[in-house]
Amino acid sequence: MRPQDALRADARRNQERILAAAREVFAERGIDAPMATVARRAGVGVATLYRRFPARDALVRAAFTQQMETCTRAFTEALADPDPWRGFRRLIETICELQREERGFPAAFTAAFPAEAAAHTRARTRADRGLATLVRRAQAAGELRADFHPSDLAVVFQAHGALVTALPDDAAASRRLVAYLLQAFRADAASERLPAPSLLSLRGFSARAD
Repeated sequence: MRPQDALRADARRNQERILAAAREVFAERGIDAPMATVARRAGVGVATLYRRFPARDALVRAAFTQQMETCTRAFTEALADPDPWRGFRRLIETICELQREERGFPAAFTAAFPAEAAAHTRARTRADRGLATLVRRAQAAGELRADFHPSDLAVVFQAHGALVTALPDDAAASRRLVAYLLQAFRADAASERLPAPSLLSLRGFSARAD
C-alpha cells in the first residue's frame, strides 16, 4: 500500500470511529453533549475531531445521514402505497424502529441546524405535510379513526422514546407498545370519542424521557 493510501485508510477509520462514537454519545447524553466527549469515546484527539467536523451541526448531520435517508425513504414509500392504512402503519413502525436503534436520531431530526436552516426547515415541512396527507387518506378509507389528530403521532413518538430510554434493550416491549397503539388507532376500535388533542408537535417531541 502506498503511503498516501495508508493515510487515506487511516483517515476513513478515524471518521468511522468518530461517527459511531457520536451516535453512542448523542443517544446517551443528547445531541448537545460536549464534542470532547465524542472525541474521547472515538479514541481521537479533539483537534482531529474538529478538523473533520468544524461545527457540531456537521457532526450531527453526518452521524445520522443513513437514518435521515431511511426516514425520507419511509415517507416516500408510505405516500406511494396504494393502501393508506398500510403506508401509515409502516411509517410509524419504521420511525419507532429508528428511535429504538438510534436513540439520538429523533432529536437530530427535529433540531435546528443554522448552517442549513432553510433546507432542514423544508425537509421538516415536507414531513409534516406528508403525515397530514397519510392521516387524511387513512381516514377517508375508513381505516383510521375519525378523531385521530396528526399531533397524536408526536405523543406516540414521545411515549415510545421514553420507553426505549427506560428499556433500551427490550425490543419486545417496544414492538408491543407500537402494536397496541396502532390497534387503538383503527376506526373499528373507536367506541368512544377521544379527549381534545395535544398541542405537542412533531418538531417539539424528544427521544429522551428527560
